Amino acid sequence: MTRAKCIFCPVTRRAAASNQAQRLADFCRGNDTTALVVEGEALPLLRRIPAATVDCVMTSPPYWGHRAYAAGGLGQERAPKEYVDALVAHAIEIARVLKPTGSFWLNLGDSYRDKCLAGIPWRTALRLVDEVGFVLRNEVVWHKVKGGPDTARDKLRNVHEQLFHFVRQRRGYFYDADAVRSRPRTARVEQGAIVSATGVRGVRYRRQLELSTALSPSEKSRALAALASILEDVRAGRLADFRMIIRSQQRTTHSDSALVSGRARELARDGFYFLRYHPGGSKPGDVWDILPEDSQHRAAHFAPFPADLCRIPILATAPPGGLVLDPFCGTGTTLAVAATLGRRALGLELAPTYAGLARERIAAAIAHPPKR
Repeated sequence: MTRAKCIFCPVTRRAAASNQAQRLADFCRGNDTTALVVEGEALPLLRRIPAATVDCVMTSPPYWGHRAYAAGGLGQERAPKEYVDALVAHAIEIARVLKPTGSFWLNLGDSYRDKCLAGIPWRTALRLVDEVGFVLRNEVVWHKVKGGPDTARDKLRNVHEQLFHFVRQRRGYFYDADAVRSRPRTARVEQGAIVSATGVRGVRYRRQLELSTALSPSEKSRALAALASILEDVRAGRLADFRMIIRSQQRTTHSDSALVSGRARELARDGFYFLRYHPGGSKPGDVWDILPEDSQHRAAHFAPFPADLCRIPILATAPPGGLVLDPFCGTGTTLAVAATLGRRALGLELAPTYAGLARERIAAAIAHPPKR
């Protein structure tokens, strides 16, 4: 009996692993529009995903030392370095499965050890750049509005986490900035004069140019012509708004040094420049005010991160119909958001209970998509 157990269990595992690998390969290379949740440890499953098949990875791994989840796994290492080592090992596989045009979004919270903040998010980010070869494009600060209470009497309350945006190549990765712009106010015409979204009419700029002693006559003439042209762009809807920087009138943006600032060089050369506001609205900044998730799954899963944290990354860096992967999918927040946004979704999850909840959430999200 013992011998049979030793002989046949490995064969069964190999067969199961082969079937699992084939299932993952078929899903990643196919055009199936449904989501797939696969149970098992993230690292072995990542190794079974075909290379360069994923468009976007959006994930929030279990944080180090915060809680013991039902199925154990990542986050229970003895020291921060061991935890970061494990994250780096996962990131190597994530880099492999990502397409060259793909993006990797990593949400990490920090932890304390012996009353000292461990600095895990930035320790991880730097190693992913230095050792794995990722390019770090943004650090987003998630301000957890109405975050939980903190009973400590010798430190401030922690109400933020980091969300890092990595890419495999410095240029040419997929990024749809227009998909995440805020809706701008529109320009209007009053008494025959164009008025920008924020009330700019050009009258003050025209007067400043006419009275300027810092611009030569030829510079004034070119500046007035450029002002008339940009007002016409606003009228035609090619711009939502603008600001004009005139030599000796407004402060130079960024830097006054022509050695480090193209704006400063433009001001020195022409006597003016414009700040143009995109007609599609402004891009999001890198500080996001988002309420932490508070759903019906709170009792079953300790740390479901919010759907609002996933929307901008998926809209901006996963093409419509593209494949979004969450290797620590938990109760399926990333996958549900991806599915409702018209992306394909693949989740890996160690705990069968959480995987089941993820499947339920995805099905509910597809059946009842949020109104936008």
